[in-house]
Amino acid sequence: MKIFSGRSNPLLAQKIAESLGTELGHCSIENFADDELWVKYEENIRGCDVFIIQPTNAPAENMLELLIMLDAARRASASRITAVIPYYGYARQDRKDQPRVAISAKLFANLITKAGANRILTMDLHAAQIQGFFDIPLDHLYGAAVFIDHVKKLGIPDLVVVSPDIGGIRLARSYARRLGSELAMLDKRRVGHNECQVTNLVGNVKGKNVLIVDDLVDTAGTLINGVQVLKDSGAKKIYVATTHAILSKDAPSRIDDSPIDQLFVTDSLNIPAEKILPQMQVLSVSNLMAEAIIRIHDNRSISDLFPEKGPIL
Repeated sequence: MKIFSGRSNPLLAQKIAESLGTELGHCSIENFADDELWVKYEENIRGCDVFIIQPTNAPAENMLELLIMLDAARRASASRITAVIPYYGYARQDRKDQPRVAISAKLFANLITKAGANRILTMDLHAAQIQGFFDIPLDHLYGAAVFIDHVKKLGIPDLVVVSPDIGGIRLARSYARRLGSELAMLDKRRVGHNECQVTNLVGNVKGKNVLIVDDLVDTAGTLINGVQVLKDSGAKKIYVATTHAILSKDAPSRIDDSPIDQLFVTDSLNIPAEKILPQMQVLSVSNLMAEAIIRIHDNRSISDLFPEKGPIL
C-alpha cells in the first residue's frame, strides 16, 4: 500500500499517513511556465495498492490534478488505484434543474473513472445518488461519525437537531436518534445561485438548544437566514455541524456576526488561517479516513466503522 497526496489538502493527507503509521509517497507535481500541470511518481508503484488523496474543491485545477495523478499511476502499472476524495466538488450539479445545463457531477465521475481510478473513497456527498454516477465501487463515509462523538462529550441539554431542508432530514433524524434528541426542520426555497430563502420552521425549538446539521457551508447566506428563523422562534444556543467548510466570499464575516454560538467543521478541505473563527472548531477526519483506507486495502467491511445502531443513514 502506498499513499500519495495532491496539493489540494496536503495537511489532511499527512495526518492520514501518520494515522496509518506510514509516510506519504514521493510524487512531483509542477506547473510549467504556461501553467500546464506535470506529475511524476518518484518511486516504483508497479503492482502496488495506491491511494491518491485529493479533494476536488475549486479551483478546477484540483480536479485536473487528480485526473493527471490517476493517469500517471495507471500508466505506472499500479495494481489498484483508489481516489480518496474527502470533498467531491461539483456535487451540487447533479441533475438538470433547468434547460441546457450540464450534469457536471456525472461528467467528473466519468472522467475520474476513465483516468484510471478503480475505486472511490469519499465523504458526505451533497446528494446520495451521486454514488450511482460511478461505474466503479464507491465507499461513502459520514462526518457524523466524528460530530456525534464530539457533541455527546459536550453534553448539551434540551437539544433539538435541525435539518436545514427536506433533503437533509434523513441525516438529521440519524443525529437525533443517536443523540436521543428531538427533531425539527427548516423549509427553504431556492431563489437563485447560492441563494435560498428560509420561510418556515417545522417543529418546536422554543427554550431549546439547537444543532443544525448539513454537509457543507458555502456562502453561509442560507445558514444565517435559517439561524435567524430559529432565534426568532425562541431557540437558546445554536450549534452548527457541517462537514465541508467551503466558506466562499464573505461567509466568515457573516458567521462571525451571526447568533451562532459554535460551528463544528472538519478538515476535509484546507481552511485558510484567515477564515478560522473564534467560534469554529475544526475536527479531523484523518483517523476515520485512515481506518477506511486500511479496510479497503485488507478487503474488509467499511460499514463496520459505524457499529452503533447500524450505518449513519
